[in-house]
Amino acid sequence: MAQTLFQKLWDTHLVTTLEDGADLIYIDRVFLHERTGSIALKSLEAEGRAIRNPELVFCTMDHIVDTFPGRTDETLMPSGKEFIQSTRASAHEAGITLFDLGDSRQGIVHVVSPEQGIALPGATIVCPDSHTCTQGALGALAWGIGSTEAEHAMVTGTLRVNRPKTMRVVFNGALAPGVTAKDMILHLIGKHTAAGASGYAVEFAGEAVRALAQEARFTLCNMAVEFSAFLGLVAVDEKTLDYVKGRPFAPKGMHWDEAVAVWRTLQSDEGALFDKEIVIECADIKPTITWGTSPQHAVAIDGVVPDPASAKDENQRTAMERALAYMDLKPGQALTDLKVDAAFIGSCTNSRLSDLRQAAALLKGRHVADGVKAICVPGSTQVKLAAEAEGLDKVFREAGFEWRESGCSMCFFAGGEHMGFRSRVISTTNRNFESRQGPETRTHLASPLVVVASAIAGKIADPRDLM
Repeated sequence: MAQTLFQKLWDTHLVTTLEDGADLIYIDRVFLHERTGSIALKSLEAEGRAIRNPELVFCTMDHIVDTFPGRTDETLMPSGKEFIQSTRASAHEAGITLFDLGDSRQGIVHVVSPEQGIALPGATIVCPDSHTCTQGALGALAWGIGSTEAEHAMVTGTLRVNRPKTMRVVFNGALAPGVTAKDMILHLIGKHTAAGASGYAVEFAGEAVRALAQEARFTLCNMAVEFSAFLGLVAVDEKTLDYVKGRPFAPKGMHWDEAVAVWRTLQSDEGALFDKEIVIECADIKPTITWGTSPQHAVAIDGVVPDPASAKDENQRTAMERALAYMDLKPGQALTDLKVDAAFIGSCTNSRLSDLRQAAALLKGRHVADGVKAICVPGSTQVKLAAEAEGLDKVFREAGFEWRESGCSMCFFAGGEHMGFRSRVISTTNRNFESRQGPETRTHLASPLVVVASAIAGKIADPRDLM
C-alpha cells in the first residue's frame, strides 16, 4: 500500500507494539538543554543508571543563560547559575557532547541540532522541549518529551508512544512579496484554531512549501506544536540534502552516499491516504499578526481586532473577552494603530541567518523609532559569527537594535530579563501567552519583516509599505 512519509518513518523505527496498543519506538538522537536536561541527568546519576549510547546524546546551554555581551555563568534568572553549573558537571560525567558557554557551537537547541547535522532526514529526535518539532523540516520525526521520558530514551534508546493520526496541510500557489513562512503558520492556526491538529502528525506540503528555503521550513514546523500537532514534518528534497551536506555530525564519504540513497525515498507515496487534509490558498495569506493571548488569535496585519460576539460558542467568547482585557484592546480596533514599546527578533522560530538577512535588508538605512527598545538575539553562536562576517550586526546596531549573544533570551520569562511590565512587544517568537515575555507583557507574534517595520514606525506596521 502507498504510505505517507510519517508511516514510513514510524514503521522504520517500530521496535514492537505493546499489549496496551502503544508502540515502542527506537530513538536515534536525544538533545537536552540546561533547564530540563540538568534534571534528567541528575536523576540518572541518583539512580545509578548509565546512558546507553552517550555519543547519541547532546546538550546545549540556551534557556537560562543571559545573552548580554561578555556573559558568564551568572544570570538574571533565579537559580540560573546552579542550573548551568549542574548541567555542565553532569554532562561531563555522563560523557555526552556539551555545547557550553564559550563554545562556538552553542545556541538554541532547535537551531544547533540541524546546524550541526545532529538532526538528520529519517531520524527520530527527542528533546525535553515542546518545539523539537522544528527539526521535522528535515524529513525527520522530532517531538518534545518530558524529563522522565528523556531519562528513559537515554537509558534504553526507546520510548513508548501512542501512534498519532496523520494530517496533510497543503499550501497551494505562491506567496506574495512580504509574506513569509511565519505568516503561513499563523494564518493556518488563526483559521483552524490552536487545537486544529490535536492528535495528528502533520505533513506540510504543496507548491509553496516546496518553494520555501530550508530555514523557512524550520519556521513552519516550529509552530506545529502551537497547532497542537504531535509533530510536523516536510518531505526530503534536494534543498534538504544541500542543507545537510558537510554538517559536522552528518555522514561523510561512502556513508553519505548510502544515506542519500535512503533519504531520497522520504516522501509520501502518490495515493497515500491521510486521516485528514487541509488546503490553504496562499493568495489568501497576507503578513499576519496576533492580537490576543493565543497563536490562534491571528489576523492579517491590515485587519482589525475581532468582536467576541462573533465567537462560535460561549467558551470561545469568554476566552476572547479575557484576551481583549489583557491586551487592552477593543473590538474593531485597527492593529496598525497600536503603538509598540519593544521589538524582539530571536527564538527558535526566527533567529537563523536567513531571518537576520531578511530583517537587515529592510532595516538598512533606517532607524528604530524613539522610545522603542529593540533587541536582536541570534539563534546560535554560528549564526552570530556568520551574521557579523556579513556586517549584519552593524546594520542592526546602527538602526538602534541591541546585538546579543545567542540563546532563547526573551522568548519566555521565568524570572530573568523581560521587556517591562505591561509593555506591548512585537516579537518573532512562537507564544503570546499571558506574561510569556514578562509580567503582564502584551506580545504580538509576527515575522521578522513585520517586527522591523513596526520597530521603525513605533507602531504595528505593514512591511510591504517599506519594500
